[in-house]
Amino acid sequence: MTAGFLAQYGSQIASLTIEHLWLTAAAMLFASGLAIPAAIALTRFPRWAKPALALTNILQTIPSLAMFGFLLPLPWLGDRAARIAIVALTAYALLPILRNTYAGIRGIDPAVIEVARAMGLTDWQLLVKVELPLATPFILAGLRTAAVTCVGIATIAAAVGAGGLGELIFRGVASVDNRLVLAGAIPAALLALAADAALGLLERWRKVPTQ
Repeated sequence: MTAGFLAQYGSQIASLTIEHLWLTAAAMLFASGLAIPAAIALTRFPRWAKPALALTNILQTIPSLAMFGFLLPLPWLGDRAARIAIVALTAYALLPILRNTYAGIRGIDPAVIEVARAMGLTDWQLLVKVELPLATPFILAGLRTAAVTCVGIATIAAAVGAGGLGELIFRGVASVDNRLVLAGAIPAALLALAADAALGLLERWRKVPTQ
């Protein structure tokens, strides 16, 4: 990409990057708000864990373009392309967050739980002071995977008019202009790398034992 190309498309790249980031952040917020409480509930009712994980796994296997196509005819979603994109991205982000949160809490040593209960902790105190802190590295790993997945799939959102960096990629493919393809692909890759690196640092920080 030349300086002239960047001068011509620079502001558009910046605005589409912000749009891409907003779609991803909104989906991650909704996915976390759904998956983490659901995973906590599943640890209390483990017989429902396998069906719930199977359902989210099925959502994960649906091709992204097909997912957007399925959501397009829905009356409430079809009016706003951004809604379609956020719902689809939320669906793809559910599995890693749900699975890791469930595994993190269920993997806690039962002896630790017994000691906490012996100290008189209520169920809420046990969750907040023991289970969630110990499961945090697993939760962060799930968030990390979900964030990278969302950034990548969000490029397909342009196919339904939701904007984002995929808009440049689709325009570049349609006009056989590799510069436009790279203008969308490179910032999207950088966003994915930045999200992975930031959550990776946070994950490693949480694994460092305290003195």
